[in-house]
Amino acid sequence: MNKSNVIANEMIPVYQTETGEKVVDARELHGILMVGKDFATWIKNRIEKYGFVEGEDFSPVLGKSVGGRPRTDYILTLDTAKEIAMVQHNEMGRAVRKYFIEVEKRFKQLQVPSYMIDDPIKRAERWILEQKHKQQIETKNLMLEQQLAENAPKVTYYDQILQSDSVINISQIAKDYGLSGKKLNQILHQEGIQYKLGDQWLLYSKHQDKGYTKSHTTNYRDSKDEMQTKLHTKWTQKGRLFIHTVLAKSGIKALIDRDIKQAN
Repeated sequence: MNKSNVIANEMIPVYQTETGEKVVDARELHGILMVGKDFATWIKNRIEKYGFVEGEDFSPVLGKSVGGRPRTDYILTLDTAKEIAMVQHNEMGRAVRKYFIEVEKRFKQLQVPSYMIDDPIKRAERWILEQKHKQQIETKNLMLEQQLAENAPKVTYYDQILQSDSVINISQIAKDYGLSGKKLNQILHQEGIQYKLGDQWLLYSKHQDKGYTKSHTTNYRDSKDEMQTKLHTKWTQKGRLFIHTVLAKSGIKALIDRDIKQAN
């Protein structure tokens, strides 16, 4: 499976193989379903309990080595992934299954390209849908790259890492300097440190692997009661020190440092 061939990535990546089959990475599914068991125990239990057939419902593949030992990953057909989500019997499982169904529906709608539709109004509507779908994929891929850069090599533990108490909001850091979060974000943008993509500020590539930020993922329901995900960038203590250095070069001191200077 070529992981660059993502056809949907709003909640969990759905990939398309060279033969056109839509599939899901079982390890990524395990991560979002908030399963208590470790991945290996969980996937083997699902396969045995529900009688999934190798080569039809799933395919084992050799994954990245952990501690020098290769690990086994599993690629699931979309139908298998839907069934596993359904039998998880929790709110996230139901939301993921609903998302998979929506992906299938959207994919079928895109099977007929806009230029083959005779009706001008429907052709225009289809073209808009195609462009929106393309933009969503590009946006989510950029966000995924940001998360992978931040969390490598412990991608499988990203949930715990993202919820760490060691991260802090930009607004909290800004208060240390008597600034608003909006103003501090603008300064970091002007300094060539970050750029805005949608509602999230992301680090430029030269800063992504420094451990300055962590992306916090939240789930919410939109106006149509559909499950959506949103990423929020938070700063680590290392990132906080980095911001301090950047601001110091611009002559912006922390409030506590100003108070100390005035006291002297």
